[in-house]
Amino acid sequence: MTTTTGRGNRTRAQRNRAQGNRAQGNRAQRNRLSPDERRSQLLDLGVRLLATRSLDELSIDLLAEEAGISRGLLYHYFGNKHAFHEAVVRRAADDLIAQTAPPVTGDPIERLLASVTAYVDYVIANYEGYLSLVKGAAGGNEAIRQIYDDARSALTDRIFREDAQGQIIDDTPAARLLMRGWGAMTEDLVLSWKVDPAGVTREELLAMMALSLPALVSILPQTS
Repeated sequence: MTTTTGRGNRTRAQRNRAQGNRAQGNRAQRNRLSPDERRSQLLDLGVRLLATRSLDELSIDLLAEEAGISRGLLYHYFGNKHAFHEAVVRRAADDLIAQTAPPVTGDPIERLLASVTAYVDYVIANYEGYLSLVKGAAGGNEAIRQIYDDARSALTDRIFREDAQGQIIDDTPAARLLMRGWGAMTEDLVLSWKVDPAGVTREELLAMMALSLPALVSILPQTS
């Protein structure tokens, strides 16, 4: 009996030491990061969590649990829940802009199709978070609305930089108005298709989105 108890105590002590060593290792890893690096790491985690849940479901408690840190440390980095949400949404918007950048070379329509394809893939992979951004912008949250508007402008206006020779669209006030409308249309197409494809394949969806722009451009008022 005594021998068994002693062996059990040693086993528990070994487990406790192992857990303590792992905890010390995690703390050491965190301590090696600068505050900016640690904040960036937490934002990346927030974006990954946002991909499969709404913004309201992305709580400080959830991120703290997933990151293995205290709630107090998260408040230290972000101040409050609203600031945390805004920071995560802005990081997600930045990721969207970066991931949908068109190739630097190639036929203009092919480059547009590549960008549209990346956009569709992003929205599908991050549907819950993207939908939260759209709903938050429409729901009167001014900070989220600004992030949404900035992202939308970046996505639609960059064609005037990427297509500086006007092979797809000339840079005119009417063209910029059209691009904003096309951006809204393509967003609604993707979100609606995600809920109910209505027999439309992914390839057909991509073709509708990419080829609709030149068709719309063809009816723009001619400039002298």
